[in-house]
Amino acid sequence: MIITTGPVLHLDVPKIIQSGVKQSGTLEEVEKQRIIEVLTTTRGRVSGKDGAAEILGINPKTLESRMQKLGIQRNKKTPDISGKS
Repeated sequence: MIITTGPVLHLDVPKIIQSGVKQSGTLEEVEKQRIIEVLTTTRGRVSGKDGAAEILGINPKTLESRMQKLGIQRNKKTPDISGKS
């Protein structure tokens, strides 16, 4: 996240560092790793309370679109418990 209210640019990166996401690679690789990490935490749940989309701060449809683009599939052993298939 980039935060600035004037001529000085401040970068807010602690969430990425604390999450254990690989710090090198392309933006797509880092994004994919973060989504996979959050989906693992939510046991594949994309939407709803405490779902991956809520944790990532994005719309569930946007997350599903990003997952498709990045080739991320839900783990069949940990089904989505949000009621959607």
